[in-house]
Amino acid sequence: MSIEARLSTLNITLPDAPAPAANYVPFVRTDNLLFVSGQISAGPEGLIRGRLGDDLDVAAGAAAARACGLSLLAQARAALGSLDQVARVVKLTGFVNSTPDFTDQPEVINGCSDLMVEVFGDKGRHARAAVSAAALPRGVAVEVEAVFEIAAG
Repeated sequence: MSIEARLSTLNITLPDAPAPAANYVPFVRTDNLLFVSGQISAGPEGLIRGRLGDDLDVAAGAAAARACGLSLLAQARAALGSLDQVARVVKLTGFVNSTPDFTDQPEVINGCSDLMVEVFGDKGRHARAAVSAAALPRGVAVEVEAVFEIAAG
């Protein structure tokens, strides 16, 4: 089954690939790797803002991380023309806007990790970092960047 068909089966609609907000490119392809710049948490109603451990709980943070994942997939599709070109998800790095005493960053970033496995199956399993940040751009709750391996051919 193609990834586009899988997205449809899962009832997942990808957003348009967001334009960069500053002086950088949304992705860089080198050899068989695609590096996708950090995608900030945003949904249909706009930016998903807040701080974990203050005004957001883990479930809201995981939903924000999933939204980042949808944008990562949209960027990958824009870069490659089709998500079927993804051989595997190599690595995710997740940043969580959180209070100093909040320690559930891994559970928050699972929102993005779970999406990758949902969409790509075993090819979606990846290395990962989930770290706290004192603040994130525009006051968003989560930012995630990704590295994808591109299929040969």
